[in-house]
Amino acid sequence: MSNPGQADPTPFTSARQLAEWFASGAKPREAWRIGTEHEKIGFRRDDLSAPDYETRGIGAMLEGIGKLGWEPITDRNNVIGLTRGAESVSLEPGGQFELSGAPVETLHETRLELAAHLRDVHAVAQPLGLGFAGMGFHPVATREAMPWMPKSRYAIMRRYMPLKGSLGLDMMLRTATVQVNLDFGSESDMAEKLRISLALQPLATALFAASPFLEGKPSGFLSLRGRVWTDTDPDRTGIPDCVFEEGFDFERFAEYVLDVPMYFVARDGQLWDLAGASFRDLMAGKIPGLRATMGDACDHVTTVFTDVRLKKFLEMRGSDSGSAPMLLAKPAFWVGLLYDDAAQKAAAALVRPWSVEQIRALRAEVPAKALRAEIAGRSLQDVARDALAISEAGLKARGLGEEAYLAPLHEIAASGQTQAERMLALFDGPWRGDAGQALRFMEV
Repeated sequence: MSNPGQADPTPFTSARQLAEWFASGAKPREAWRIGTEHEKIGFRRDDLSAPDYETRGIGAMLEGIGKLGWEPITDRNNVIGLTRGAESVSLEPGGQFELSGAPVETLHETRLELAAHLRDVHAVAQPLGLGFAGMGFHPVATREAMPWMPKSRYAIMRRYMPLKGSLGLDMMLRTATVQVNLDFGSESDMAEKLRISLALQPLATALFAASPFLEGKPSGFLSLRGRVWTDTDPDRTGIPDCVFEEGFDFERFAEYVLDVPMYFVARDGQLWDLAGASFRDLMAGKIPGLRATMGDACDHVTTVFTDVRLKKFLEMRGSDSGSAPMLLAKPAFWVGLLYDDAAQKAAAALVRPWSVEQIRALRAEVPAKALRAEIAGRSLQDVARDALAISEAGLKARGLGEEAYLAPLHEIAASGQTQAERMLALFDGPWRGDAGQALRFMEV
């Protein structure tokens, strides 16, 4: 999750201002970049417990990484993130360790960035007796056993989440994801890309499913993380209807965002807890002592958790974290679909027959069935083969050899066996019912 505190004090009075902020992200094709973010679940090597902040844990990780040329981000005198140029390291509420990569031109640069980050993580984690696993949900820890990181916005969300859904705290504490951030060229390009990526986000959830366990036992889901997101907070998650409306544009998404209830505003380095309040009331001066600023609106965008989120770019958010090759496959999949005109048109044609209701039904079915789910009379495994063929063609058109990063997805689509199903087979076999082995197996 982003660190709050946008600095723009310009008075904010209309959705049009936010629409213009979204629109300012449009770039010519030659300026399009790839930004990859991935979270990792920490564990202590001796007992597989989740490391806290204080005891040779996540705070020490930040301190160690910080010595390698990073600047600290603090919250009430606690280091809660790091920044170096366009890269940042941040913490999820349960101590999940996240790299937000720099915008780069090629997937080969993404690979080098990932390798450098993991080298640093290993160097710092080893003396602390820590490991980090790429998977979508902690396989053994209970919610009560998870630590809380000292970040102000998390205290606000901790209070508010149980009022909106039964699994919001699990989303905060026990899940981890990989996402890719991609650019758009114009308003119409944004609209098409957003529709394609929302429609195919359940496919991404299926292909990247890597969270089959709950507190040491099979959960009945292949992406338990995907299931968690269906019962987190209906006000700010899922698939917004407006994206599929005729004439959808930046301003329509801005109106949607302003209808999402608030979490907070930042003032003088502190957060005001406004969870559940109306942003439109803030704009109208109905919240005593506060008037909305452009910075408030930008911060508010970071609290919208749709499956794909529009900022000054598009965030593809629907996948479990995974092995290192899968962390590279995620940006490869979406770059291939959306950064080549012919591939984008083919992807749009692939999803055009699907209704919003069918996409939502698929989203609900995928956490349990993954590639065995169906849409419009077709298995998702068949759809995966088509989507991967389009993505591969799009990557080949870039002429950089990036299609190699799709290899693990081709294997999953061909076999129908996800990372989660592979772990379940090991659980029933060599692991002898020990789900904790998943942490070591999925260590990155």
